[in-house]
Amino acid sequence: MQRFLDKFSLYDLIVIAMMSALGIATKPIIVPLAQIITGPLFIPSGAVAGGFYMLWLVLGFGITGKRGTMTLIGLVQAILVMATGIVGSHGVLSLVTYTMPGILADLGLLLIGHRVCCFPCAFLAGLLCNIAGTIMVNFVYFRLPVAPLVLSLSAAALSGGLGGLVAFKILQQLWKFQRRDWKTSKDDIA
Repeated sequence: MQRFLDKFSLYDLIVIAMMSALGIATKPIIVPLAQIITGPLFIPSGAVAGGFYMLWLVLGFGITGKRGTMTLIGLVQAILVMATGIVGSHGVLSLVTYTMPGILADLGLLLIGHRVCCFPCAFLAGLLCNIAGTIMVNFVYFRLPVAPLVLSLSAAALSGGLGGLVAFKILQQLWKFQRRDWKTSKDDIA
């Protein structure tokens, strides 16, 4: 475990902590809004809302570029909800329900050899995060029959993928500002 954590700089760990906190902070705002859409369809609101709070995992990995970032963000989120008792806590099972999305997305991007570097892999990362989260919460709480589960997973896949695309667009803007700052500092030196 120590060797795994040693590859993360202090900057990376700060990004991981910030993305974790932002994910937890946005959840209570997004879930009630998603309930407006999902209520009539009888699917869990987290399937739709998850795409928007899972984007923080994808964004964190895009910023650090280090494998395992999404898993660490999920783990920190689990610890945060257990420690604070924030809405969305599943007790000790939060360790599984919050960490599994990061694990699955990290493994998915490892298998295809990408690091949130393009639209397709960002879409895939968000999709995997949200599908994993939806499946875990279904096993822990809902245990939906097959038809609503398939509908829920379909909504989760679309929402998660769109969240991944939003994260990638944010990354593109960050990269643009980073290049601009680098160019400005280079001109100042000259």
